[in-house]
Amino acid sequence: MIGQAQVYGQRLADLLRQAGIRNERVLAAIANTPRTSFVEGALTQKAWENTALPIGQGQTISQPYIVARMTQALLEEMPEGPVLEIGTGSGYQSAILAQLVPELCSVERIKGLQIKARQRLKKMDLHNIAFKYGDGWQGWPARAPFAGIIVTAAARELPQALLQQMADGGRMVIPIGEQVQVLHLITRQGDRYLSEVLEEVRFVPLVAGDTE
Repeated sequence: MIGQAQVYGQRLADLLRQAGIRNERVLAAIANTPRTSFVEGALTQKAWENTALPIGQGQTISQPYIVARMTQALLEEMPEGPVLEIGTGSGYQSAILAQLVPELCSVERIKGLQIKARQRLKKMDLHNIAFKYGDGWQGWPARAPFAGIIVTAAARELPQALLQQMADGGRMVIPIGEQVQVLHLITRQGDRYLSEVLEEVRFVPLVAGDTE
């Protein structure tokens, strides 16, 4: 018997396919990941909608389309190697990525969010994720270089530390801007960094400095 979560998950994946997501592995991860596990209270009723939702402490769980769009852009022609996620948040983006990459390193600056995310991901039996409590602007130098970097909050400018932690041939998907935010795909070729604009987005700001 097909469970309700499977039905809703497949329906969401079909919606994202219609919206232009073409990577079937990404769509399968979306379908297999119960978004209800990453929100709380009355918001679980809206979990399967293609919309961003609050998760507390001024943060949000991203719209499934944006999660899929960013993941698809990251994985396309990405070399083998670990992936860095800046902003663990609810853990939803982490759950999608962990099903698609061999090793995920995730950094979060808000301790309360990180603790909940770790609990959720452990329950999902996802054990290829390393967690760091710290300032996302600084990345995770000890684990570098990264084949891919995904940033789930909007930076006012490109964080130089993250550029330095990209492997040659590596890819980074990052929203940049304040009033107007644009999703960028950065590709490293030796000492050169190529930038491609993907689309306008809306994220919470990537806060630098002390953790909370």
